[in-house]
Amino acid sequence: MFGELDEHTQSLVEQLKDRQDVVTADSLEDGLQLLQHDEFSGVFLFGKGPAAAGCLLEAGGLIEQLPDGIVLLSPRLEILWANNRFQELTGGAGSPVGLNFYEAFGSPEILGPDFCPFHTALGSRACARSTLHVGEKSYFTVDAKPVFEHDNPDMPAYLVVIVRDVSQEILQRQKLNAIYHAGLELGDLTPDEILEMPFGDRIELLKSRILHYTQDLLEFETVEIRLVDKRTKRLEPLLADGMQPDAEKRTLFAEPQGNGVTGFVAATGKSYLCEDTQNDPLYLPGARGARSSLTVPLILHDEVLGTFNVESPRPGAFDDNDLQFLELFSREVAVALNTLELLATEKMTTATESTERILREVADPVDEILNDAAWLLERYIGHDPDVCDRLQRMLKRTREIKQLIHKVGSAIAPPAKHVAGPLRQIKPELLHKRILVVDSDEAVRRAAHELLERVGCDVETAHNGEEAFLMVRRFPYDAVIADIRLPDMTGYDCVKHLREIKTKLPLILMTGFGYDPSHSIVKARQMGLQSVLYKPFRRDQLMAEVEKAVSEPKEG
Repeated sequence: MFGELDEHTQSLVEQLKDRQDVVTADSLEDGLQLLQHDEFSGVFLFGKGPAAAGCLLEAGGLIEQLPDGIVLLSPRLEILWANNRFQELTGGAGSPVGLNFYEAFGSPEILGPDFCPFHTALGSRACARSTLHVGEKSYFTVDAKPVFEHDNPDMPAYLVVIVRDVSQEILQRQKLNAIYHAGLELGDLTPDEILEMPFGDRIELLKSRILHYTQDLLEFETVEIRLVDKRTKRLEPLLADGMQPDAEKRTLFAEPQGNGVTGFVAATGKSYLCEDTQNDPLYLPGARGARSSLTVPLILHDEVLGTFNVESPRPGAFDDNDLQFLELFSREVAVALNTLELLATEKMTTATESTERILREVADPVDEILNDAAWLLERYIGHDPDVCDRLQRMLKRTREIKQLIHKVGSAIAPPAKHVAGPLRQIKPELLHKRILVVDSDEAVRRAAHELLERVGCDVETAHNGEEAFLMVRRFPYDAVIADIRLPDMTGYDCVKHLREIKTKLPLILMTGFGYDPSHSIVKARQMGLQSVLYKPFRRDQLMAEVEKAVSEPKEG
């Protein structure tokens, strides 16, 4: 006990001495020293207006139960007394009493907001706060309150300091901020990168960034990312590190049953925390020796793009914080993947449009060369084998021009698996079917090139009936589309002569708004014609008639 005693309290002390072993301290400092070195059942304060610092000690053992460190400092920042929690926070092996406060922490970094909290508290006679950074991942808030003695109210005698460990809170804020900036970097592509970097290299760059942030920021060593194929629902591997080869190659679908945790997450859009892989009915072996896993969906605009899976060799290695951080990071990954898909679609569109524009421009010149070459072969009298061979080689190379343009366009465009769907919708039943279109109207010939080549046909054109006959005699075709009004003959005459050249060659007649003054369609139908197109024809009608025509038996 300590404090100033009057006659009444002195009498009480004498009575207490008859029952207990009473130790009297003359000052607060003496009392603190006694408390540090001896065990006491209680602390009693007597006298006029006991100091606030003394009241603090009145709690006795209760202070030791608090989760925060509590320190009593002299104005020189010397530690006069500290509870056991403070000693735990500083990591000291012995008592901190007598040390400078900052010395007890090993010269920490002061982060503010007050960079001199103790001097501020002493000078302002009010509370002051700051944050200390100790080591790599330890952070503490410090709240300092000045204490005044009763007999000297103008000068603070002590500082009561509360030290709270806020490492977890600050590290979580830092990680959230880091995830945000990681997301910015994942999708950050400079104009030079967009123009110069091939799409495959962009994918590899994104994968390396995802792996870097997963391992260094989130501290997950094993990672697997799969993307949902929108057409087949198959989960295609994008990135795997630390997974067993069989697990990487495993075929999985976005289905809740029979496809492991990954399939369940992709199908439901819900995260899945597997505490113990050995007792989880959904888990399929992934990383070697994995005992727990965490799988979250990659979601953008309520659509599941894929899954993000991490695994650990320890049971129960992941908690709610890990789940939260991985879900946040997965959103950034989904945005970055969507950005790449948009870039891929844009590049696919640009490549397709460029290819089609080039083909439109070269279509007529190529057809002109074919028409002239066919005319030369038809009229050539000498039949010199070398001349004929060169003409045939010229025809072959001319025909290859458009195929080469398509090939270059396909090479420029990203792989189809990285976009929602190829813009050139190839129809397998029409692929490489050679179609001859006979019409004097350049717009019709161009439209035929554009529409039919987009689905995989090889289109060649003729301006009139005579050119058509030359072409059919020299080259094999799967079908011929001819207008009923040609500059040099009627559609019926054209059909009749074509039938004489190739008796089973599928033929389609075109007419504008049903106009047929020479009754070519009627007479052609009497010859077995079955297909008629009415201009301006719709794309689906054109495709249907051509598909029907090429499926009919014809001459080899």
